[in-house]
Amino acid sequence: MIGHLPTKFTKKMEKLLDSEYDNFMASYAAPRVYGLRINALKLAIDQWKELSPIAARVRPIPWAQDGLYYAEEDRPGKHPHYYAGLYYIQEPSAMAPVELLDVKPGHRVLDLCAAPGGKSTQIAAKLGGKGVLVANDNAQERTKALTKNIERAGVRNAVILNEVPAALAPVFTEWFDRILIDAPCSGEGMFRKDESMIADWEKHSVEHCAVMQRDILRHAARMLAPGGLLVYSTCTFSPEEDEWQIAALLAERDDFEVVPIPQRYGWAEGRADLAAAAPEAAELAEGRLSSIEGTVRLWPHRIEGEGHYAAVLRRREAKMLERESARDDQREEQVLASAEAPDRQQSQRKKEKLLRASDKRGSKAVNGRGSSVGGRKEAVADPDPIGLWKQFSSQFVEGTEVWEGHPIAYGSRVYLQPAGMPSLNGLKVVRAGWYVGEADRGKFVPSQPLAMGLSKEEAVRSISFRSDDAQTVRYLRGETLFAEDDDIVRHEDTPAKGYVLVCTDGYPLGWAKYAGGMIKNELPAGWRWI
Repeated sequence: MIGHLPTKFTKKMEKLLDSEYDNFMASYAAPRVYGLRINALKLAIDQWKELSPIAARVRPIPWAQDGLYYAEEDRPGKHPHYYAGLYYIQEPSAMAPVELLDVKPGHRVLDLCAAPGGKSTQIAAKLGGKGVLVANDNAQERTKALTKNIERAGVRNAVILNEVPAALAPVFTEWFDRILIDAPCSGEGMFRKDESMIADWEKHSVEHCAVMQRDILRHAARMLAPGGLLVYSTCTFSPEEDEWQIAALLAERDDFEVVPIPQRYGWAEGRADLAAAAPEAAELAEGRLSSIEGTVRLWPHRIEGEGHYAAVLRRREAKMLERESARDDQREEQVLASAEAPDRQQSQRKKEKLLRASDKRGSKAVNGRGSSVGGRKEAVADPDPIGLWKQFSSQFVEGTEVWEGHPIAYGSRVYLQPAGMPSLNGLKVVRAGWYVGEADRGKFVPSQPLAMGLSKEEAVRSISFRSDDAQTVRYLRGETLFAEDDDIVRHEDTPAKGYVLVCTDGYPLGWAKYAGGMIKNELPAGWRWI
């Protein structure tokens, strides 16, 4: 692949790496490494190892709590455990940013550039069903993969949005405890993994990406609560997209500071010398500029993984700022800011005009009829979809009274939305919460996401096949199965007939209807084994 690398790129890397350049270039001839991350929402690594045929060949990824390296020939994406959401296939370096985010159960977390959802599912596992995850991506087409990956993982406390950061900031001002920005970038760190990224690099300039990243960071900063953490990451080596972005934010926001990342695992420190070339660097005091050395670069010649950059930033609380002595350069910045105020006011008026226009969009996320939530118009809803959900859940699901979240209806669809969410009116809402099902002509039809979010024990009826049983693959292909009444595991005094949760090795795959020895497959076409 070395011959395919653009000359402009290799010359830049030679200048950037100096004595390490030859080792860096040699990494392109080395074989790729592959990773998966066990879904802690469903099971622990040790439990998975007891079930998996590849358990003896995996080894831990040192910086990822639930991450494992696997061999390419093992192909875990072709195993029923993948369809059950027991793990997510993810590049090893890409697991680092969420580990740095320090997510705890109960946090409010925003994954701002979330598609295809690997980092969102990693965040959800760390939340453990407590708190809220808002997963957003501004590309509508990419939210399809994001939604499916979150639903396959069995996440119950996520809201999925399709918005630009500028539209989110007024709604979620100072609302989040943690924010992840895995920023769109030129993708230089992924050249070894995906050669198509090389062509994209030449089409999408570093300069274009840097402008976009700056805008994303600026709006994200507004949404972080005082005391909260923001992790900014990219899969590129360009200083303009890495250290320069942190320098720009520090220059604009004196309430943000770099939280130093320990140097371990072969990670390299960020480069303050590269940050010094940023246009905003002159506005930074020496200590603020040198703090950028506390960010990290993951180089493919130093670690078993692809190229990444990550920075952890804390928004300081007001009383922390009050304790700091005023600096002369800060006073100078205030003078400059006041001189530029007319231009800024004009810019703000333009932004407010754009936001007012966005509120008039046809996609209105409002409870009731006419909502576009879930990607379609709801012309007429059943009179009481929430009542039908409660009736269904009392008959087919155990323990809903202690579940997190509260039911809301968007047209005929019912979601369990995490508590404390602000109004989503005017935003493009893909999922308003955990999508549990839909009212249809006086009946409630349970959703595939409901099945994936349940445990086997929560279903009033279930049947489980071993992952190496031909019945499992037949179900995943959408075929009808056959069984006896005694094969249906059910709660006391519950008849065998009705909705059944179909599982593999005890973990859900989807719904079926059982009657008279026949298991009628209810697995949606888009969830089947192809």
